[in-house]
Amino acid sequence: MEQRTGFLGRILQALSGGGSCPAPSQDELRTLFSKRSQAFARVLEANSKALEIMSDLEEALRGRTIFGMSFVRASATAVGVNVFKLVRALTELEPGRYDALFGRLSAIQAGIDEVLSRRSPAHDVPLVLFFDEIDRHFSDHTGGKMANLGDMRSRIKLPVPDGFVITASAYEAFMAAGDLQAEINARLQALPEETDSEGLDARFRLSSEIQQRIMAAEVPEPLARAIFAAYDRLCAAAGGAGPVRVSLRSSALGEDAAGTTFAGQFKSLLGVPRESLLDAYKEIVASKHTLHAMSYRLNRGIRDEDVAMCVGCMILVDARAGGVMYSRNPLNMRDASVVINSVWGLPTAVVDGTTPTDLFVVDQGAAHVRERVIKRKETRTVPDLGEGLRREALDEEQGARPSISDAEACELARLAVVLEEAYGGPQDIEWAVDQAGQVFLLQCRPLQQMSAPQDPAAEDCASAALPVPGAEQLFAGGVTASPGVGFGPVFVARREIDALRFPEGAVLVTPMALPRWAALLSKASALVTEQGGITGHLANVAREFGVPALFDVPEASTRFVEGQGVTVDALGRRVYAGRVEELLALAEPPPPVMAGSPVFESLREVSRLILPLNLTDPDAADFRPENCATYHDITRYAHEMSVRDMFEFGERRGLASQASKQLVCDVPMQWWIINLDDGFTREIPERFVRLADIACPPMLAIWQGICAVPWAGPPPASAGSMMNIFLQATMNPELGEAGGGGFCERNVFMISSRYACLNSRFGFHFTTIESMLSEGDFDSYAGFKFSGGAADEHRRVLRAELIGEILERYDFQVKLRGDNLFAKAESRRHDFILDRLRILGYLLVHTRQIDMSMTDRGAADALRVKMLDDIAAMLAGSAAAEAVA
Repeated sequence: MEQRTGFLGRILQALSGGGSCPAPSQDELRTLFSKRSQAFARVLEANSKALEIMSDLEEALRGRTIFGMSFVRASATAVGVNVFKLVRALTELEPGRYDALFGRLSAIQAGIDEVLSRRSPAHDVPLVLFFDEIDRHFSDHTGGKMANLGDMRSRIKLPVPDGFVITASAYEAFMAAGDLQAEINARLQALPEETDSEGLDARFRLSSEIQQRIMAAEVPEPLARAIFAAYDRLCAAAGGAGPVRVSLRSSALGEDAAGTTFAGQFKSLLGVPRESLLDAYKEIVASKHTLHAMSYRLNRGIRDEDVAMCVGCMILVDARAGGVMYSRNPLNMRDASVVINSVWGLPTAVVDGTTPTDLFVVDQGAAHVRERVIKRKETRTVPDLGEGLRREALDEEQGARPSISDAEACELARLAVVLEEAYGGPQDIEWAVDQAGQVFLLQCRPLQQMSAPQDPAAEDCASAALPVPGAEQLFAGGVTASPGVGFGPVFVARREIDALRFPEGAVLVTPMALPRWAALLSKASALVTEQGGITGHLANVAREFGVPALFDVPEASTRFVEGQGVTVDALGRRVYAGRVEELLALAEPPPPVMAGSPVFESLREVSRLILPLNLTDPDAADFRPENCATYHDITRYAHEMSVRDMFEFGERRGLASQASKQLVCDVPMQWWIINLDDGFTREIPERFVRLADIACPPMLAIWQGICAVPWAGPPPASAGSMMNIFLQATMNPELGEAGGGGFCERNVFMISSRYACLNSRFGFHFTTIESMLSEGDFDSYAGFKFSGGAADEHRRVLRAELIGEILERYDFQVKLRGDNLFAKAESRRHDFILDRLRILGYLLVHTRQIDMSMTDRGAADALRVKMLDDIAAMLAGSAAAEAVA
């Protein structure tokens, strides 16, 4: 065997146990230990960052927060980077011993990359298809909206205007020209997903830039020829003397998928002549990237790459009247009535909420109008003489008349029932009646319905709109567009730029129910508009997001004071000043809009390779690198082995002063100290260490907090709480106290003169406290990580929230993810940081097992008061002692 010489050679020779060269000196071993300590610090840092990102992923998997594919990709990448750093630092502790982890890391990363690189399959169909050539099975090529129209015309033989579809193949050809899609993908991946004003402003700018880029692009020549040829064939089939006016409508893939509406998110252009076809096509393609469309996809978890924009082109109906009808009541699935909103002229004014609408309610199965509400209509929308549309004033007599007759309402209801039976569920249908009285169907998609009240008596009470006794009523009346109760400050939005200022949790008040306000509904607590019908696009999206919406509130934008807190009872059709707790207590939580979405499913697949913890018992035979199936497994294995290596190194290498020492103390638990560098006041060859031997102010401050107030034992818990904990312990193998073994479950301090890291497990609770006292211009810090517990999720979350509220009182930056808590305080003042460490030491002991008694907010409030009193007394005593000293 080759003889190794020099410092490094002697170190490696001594560690491997071979060779005859002289053993390294104590000073050389101390140098090695110092380097290992630095590597161990890198292990802890990477482990902490990886676990924090995993906690973000766990929170996202609850389906209550909004995220896009850039969050999924960025999070998976960030976890991978930190796990790689973790493994690299671990191999520096014991070179060659853990190299197998790199192979597992690569295999897991390859699995994640496979999920994230998936793309929708290419579409191999003609650039253009006519309605008579397609049915509902063509939705992957024409979008669901146009596939339905083709099916209604070709199979069910219903009155649908003649037309054609510019297909998904056409969209792919257009976006591939000049690498347009690649450019947009790169821009979107760099877009922040924050929904605050800064993130919304960035999305607004990018939206404008992408739309301009699309409008400036050339339509490939083969596609342009196909569009013009289809238009010319349409004109010939119409039998007229010349060209016809057409309407172009979006039909994006997934636009009408189950659980989504995309209502009003993309453009429709009416009255388009032949010479404007290509520009109109590009304008609708560009509308995929309007601010409200981008926000909608983000809020609903829809991947941008899954939305290929098909465009339908159909002959424009010369409409005498038009509107939207629902084959059932959207607010109550038990009500089988057909609900019809109508206006004079084209139905545009109904769907965009810009004018009052007539209401007809027809009983299914009976040719009878049960309810009729006729509004005063001042304008109608008609084709312009040149191109596009214009608003035309109505005389007083026509504006007051019903826009359709009862007979026409009954015929519309009959068609709605036919469509509901054909497609097996309630339908949302746009329609028009031409000058000759012929009904045409312009659009059909599944209707999003709300659940009926569980108690019919409650529904009757709400319908009666009885006021809440003692509450200050600001308004009574209007139309329920989406039921529910919400509270927040009034925010009046009149211009699109107002969206950039919209605060989280506000009540959105608008003059008109325009579709563009849908981008704000994920942040709104309620919606109030001066006009708009329940069949409009904004009402659709409000129901989809579970946002209470009250329409037809006269002078809403001036009636309510900007910033005033109000409670909106949409089903009761009333608005109150301030919080009305009696109503808010009945409010249902908003639906988890991300759950089941394509982005959510991508996250779930990726998380299967990141989050599950399979290696739970460090003493088991399968606790080995080759059994790491997830990133979490690698972090668990690496953390366990790094602590074990540090714990045993001094003793194993004969470096007595750096061997782990047991602390002699009165606290009835075992505490171990590892001296990373200069954390002791003297050389300590013996096995035990005393507090007087500790030269680490951060550790001593933590210890003062641990001992400041004697722990009186766990708070009393009910029999139900104890049973819940026993059930949790039996169902979750990660919680077993006997099955976890290993060094990570000891209470271990790793210290130097300015650094301390405590890894502690009290029963089912896992805690890490870390602190560094820096010199000069750098901030010192105190960090805290807390997780675990055997109670159910509700109790664990209450406990984490309690700890977070206390820490925020003392200037910690707190991040809560379910029952996981991360907190950090920073300052250049050492006395400030030492006080925060005393607080953390106190909480370490006194939050032990409190989740057993966390039954409700009242229990948490009582504990908070006691803990804050204890902490105030402890800090006052510490300050007095320092003053005396």
